[in-house]
Amino acid sequence: MENTSLLIKNALVFNSYLKRFIPGDVYVQKEKFYYIDREHSDCLHPEKILDARGLYMLPGLVDIHMHIESSMMTPGPFGRCLAGHGVTTIVSEPHEMANVKGIRGILEMIQAGEESPIDIYYGIPSSVPSTSQSLETTGGIIDCQAMKHLLAEKDIVCVGEIMNYRQIIRENSLEITKFLDYLRQEHPGYVIEGHCPSLVGLELAKFLYLGIDADHTEHTLEEVRQRIENGMFMELQEKMLKKEVLDYIRENHLYEYCGFVTDDTMADTLYQEGHLNKVVEKAIAKGFPAEQAIYCATYTPSRRMHLYDRGVIAPGKLADFMLVKDPAHLTPELVYKNGQEIFNRQKQSFVHRQDVFPSDFYQSIRLAELTDEDFRMPLSRFTGNETFASSAPSQVTVRVIEVQPDCTQTLEKHVTMPVRNGYIDWKGSGCLLAMVLERHGKNGNIGYGFLTGAFLKKGTAATTYFHDHHNLFVAGDNEADMKLAVSRIQKMQGGFLTVQNGEILSQLPLPVCGILSDRSVEEIGTELHKIRKSLIRLGYQHSNPIMSLGTLGLPVSPALKLTDKGLVDVKKSAIVDLIVQ
Repeated sequence: MENTSLLIKNALVFNSYLKRFIPGDVYVQKEKFYYIDREHSDCLHPEKILDARGLYMLPGLVDIHMHIESSMMTPGPFGRCLAGHGVTTIVSEPHEMANVKGIRGILEMIQAGEESPIDIYYGIPSSVPSTSQSLETTGGIIDCQAMKHLLAEKDIVCVGEIMNYRQIIRENSLEITKFLDYLRQEHPGYVIEGHCPSLVGLELAKFLYLGIDADHTEHTLEEVRQRIENGMFMELQEKMLKKEVLDYIRENHLYEYCGFVTDDTMADTLYQEGHLNKVVEKAIAKGFPAEQAIYCATYTPSRRMHLYDRGVIAPGKLADFMLVKDPAHLTPELVYKNGQEIFNRQKQSFVHRQDVFPSDFYQSIRLAELTDEDFRMPLSRFTGNETFASSAPSQVTVRVIEVQPDCTQTLEKHVTMPVRNGYIDWKGSGCLLAMVLERHGKNGNIGYGFLTGAFLKKGTAATTYFHDHHNLFVAGDNEADMKLAVSRIQKMQGGFLTVQNGEILSQLPLPVCGILSDRSVEEIGTELHKIRKSLIRLGYQHSNPIMSLGTLGLPVSPALKLTDKGLVDVKKSAIVDLIVQ
């Protein structure tokens, strides 16, 4: 990297301390800001001069809560894409990869991101599996010893979101509880991220008491109020840009206690719309002051993560910045990292270089051998009664996952279905059959359930991008298409696809551990968009059908979910019978 001096002349420079733009010339020495000259005195003699007349100069955006895996991209291409959106620092929490490959997967992610033009830091996955091995089978496990090992990695800056939030506030023997005890003794004040939807009152206090003092999940205004009043840092993702929440922050001048994050951005959204810059733009459009929005996407998140060398244009800080035409529309003309240009809209091009992972990362779909019977629903599978006598019931009432249209939480619904020749006859019930197949080569489990509500009305969908355990999920209206989908996923070594009437309608191979592709954002985004449209055509009625489908197996998100172990009652943290007794 060149170590030259640079002058950015005639810019409208964002001052984070005053939270306003001030005309000035900015000198960069090597990789840091050197001097902000408000008098335009030409007192120094740089090697390079950039005239920024008419442009606004902002610190590079800092996203402290996100998951690279949500883009289905590998770290290098992902970082190069984010550079074009003005993002110069991210903190990624790789629990998706950890669920497949454990600590080795995390270390490979860190290595893959080393050539990225932006800084990629990581959080220690604290909940792998998200619940316990009794509720889901994962490929990897992160225990207390693994967390201690990761703590020594140079790019690790925090403990990632603690998701088993109801268990941790009770007496328990969780690995993360052991690790938090260790941190209190050996690393007091270490940054610990939370995930605690709906916790209030005493339960919220218990969570905070453990040192977990940030949350990024969706909340009501009252939940936000309680969090901020109790000293919790609020990380606002797009679905939290609610008028009442933004007004509460603005009216009470609570900008120091919040920051904008993306959490999950998929490749088609990333390619077509943007990243953290678009979240900030939407907040501004809803009345959040532009200067404060920039502050909460640069300064406050940097301080939250103890990254004190960035997030501000000031002497001695890293020269991470972007130039835009309008501070309310953060489409960058130029982006610099450590004083070096990493994006130029006039010569825009995303140079794609593949990240290379170990060979076994491309052979991670290891299914038990399947038969036609595995796709049928004999009553004996759920009752233990192998004999279909004349006394067998003519119908049964089953638990069904009811998908909601605007959130990832589901409801439990009871539906009565006929029994014919010893098999549950689910067709015509208004439900689709769902299966989760353990694919890490550990036990060959298959969990069975039914889906209704805002889900598909016809056809079949299948994926290994299935939070957080990433086993193989398939759901459809007939057994033949479901079997075809599973076979195709196995040949692709992971991915996402839709099928109808024996024809594959759309597909996205995800051959890196069944959750990532090493192709470009254009290719991934284009194919993912086709899947999104296909799901909608088949009847999915969700604002983000890919995320909704991918979280139908997430046993920390209420109320009823499906894993390879069966149906999970999330509130009880227990496997429940398919058939209602």
